[in-house]
Amino acid sequence: MDYNYPIRHDWSTEEMIEVIAFYEVVEKAYETGILREMLMDAYRRFKKVVPSMAEEKTLFKEFENVSGYVSFKIIKAAKEGNDGEKIKGVQH
Repeated sequence: MDYNYPIRHDWSTEEMIEVIAFYEVVEKAYETGILREMLMDAYRRFKKVVPSMAEEKTLFKEFENVSGYVSFKIIKAAKEGNDGEKIKGVQH
């Protein structure tokens, strides 16, 4: 990828790693698909770092602007899906 992930510099190294891992699973969902439980696990770890919905929306928008990947749609599909299901995003 030829872009920088949106992160906050007041996060710890571990928190940055968790958020970047979440962005990477969103990328994987769009590129090849990912198992729902892997995506939801990464999202739960992301939410421990970013519990605020407002901050989540801001980060999702920043990530979409640099990558073209819409995190919200992937998370919505995963929440509506079942374990064992592969979640795959469709870019417009």
